[in-house]
Amino acid sequence: MTGDHYFTAQPTSDAPTREVEFSVADRDYRLTSAGGVFSASRLDPGTAVLLRKAELPAADTTGDLLDLGCGFGPISCVLADLAPASTIWAVDVNARARELTAANAARIGAADRVRVSAPDDVPDGVRFTQLWSNPPIRIGKDGLHDLLLRWLPRLAPDGVGWLVVARHLGGDSLQRWLTEQSWQVERYASQKGFRVLRVTR
Repeated sequence: MTGDHYFTAQPTSDAPTREVEFSVADRDYRLTSAGGVFSASRLDPGTAVLLRKAELPAADTTGDLLDLGCGFGPISCVLADLAPASTIWAVDVNARARELTAANAARIGAADRVRVSAPDDVPDGVRFTQLWSNPPIRIGKDGLHDLLLRWLPRLAPDGVGWLVVARHLGGDSLQRWLTEQSWQVERYASQKGFRVLRVTR
């Protein structure tokens, strides 16, 4: 056994690759995943709810979109596919996740528009018109709050954040906390025990 988690910066566990297939907005995706990253063997149920229930970007969406905690890249690839005029920032602390996301972006023909990055490597001046995240609840409440306090303020003035959190893992309390931080938070949808939160200024 290793001490690796999906939020480990440099996983050392074995990384046999596998194919993950899913559909979003009547489009089929087949991406490569591997051990040591979040939801390595399938599209995570929370991510599936987020992509099914949130307001996906239109084809004419422009600007910089953020996939926070990209894992092997399912959200990044969907955003890049649906919004070909936008730039996607795929951010993860996990180096293996970043490598997989870059490979999957190339696989769908979007390598030039998906900028895979460690958190500290995103230029300070970039502001995001959209933020998408199935945030890493397992890092603990303090870590999660710090993460959101770092990235939500980087939304553009008219930007929108889309978060999915399991109700039993604190989805409702996170909504209250965000409201206390002066964000406008709408429970946009609920499905299969998950809350989809729409966050604006």
